[in-house]
Amino acid sequence: MLVREVMSSPVITVHPADTVRRAVRVLHAHDITAVPVLDGAGHLVGIVSEMDLLRGEFAPDPRASLRPVAGHDAPPPRRVEEVMTRQVVTVTEATDAATLIDLLVSRRIKSLPVVAGDRVVGMVSRRDLIAVLARPDEELRADVIAALREQYPSGPRWDVVVRDGVAEVRADADESGASGEHTRIAELIARTVPGVVRVGHPG
Repeated sequence: MLVREVMSSPVITVHPADTVRRAVRVLHAHDITAVPVLDGAGHLVGIVSEMDLLRGEFAPDPRASLRPVAGHDAPPPRRVEEVMTRQVVTVTEATDAATLIDLLVSRRIKSLPVVAGDRVVGMVSRRDLIAVLARPDEELRADVIAALREQYPSGPRWDVVVRDGVAEVRADADESGASGEHTRIAELIARTVPGVVRVGHPG
């Protein structure tokens, strides 16, 4: 599975000069955890996340402690450019989902911008990957069959079973002309269906 098959697009963005409060409202309104920051020319200059936007936004509540709360003289950040992360990890539409997962886990981040050249074309998140894994087996089976029919419009016919995201593909019992090479190609095609986690061999 490739990033383009799971990413969200068009992408929601903010600008460096936007207020922190506007960025907060953008994340809340779209139910997302991070948003790319683009300059006036549309170039990616940063990313701002929930954690970035929470910094300094809540003053200590005097009810939480018996001791007096020290005053906070410094004002909270006002602009996105003050809190955004400038070194942005990105992926492309052709990045393998396995590589994407490695990045999300190793960097401990929830989402990444997807770029094509110097343009941001989407966002991809852990939630997007979970949504793909949550697809019902019958839906995955239908997509595998559709992909095989596109590759083999005039045969052979395929028997497809999907259990917990694992697909098994074999030629129909009446299709004596299906070669081992065709079966290998069919299994490769099944692996490209978003939500199919692996392809097993019928027992």
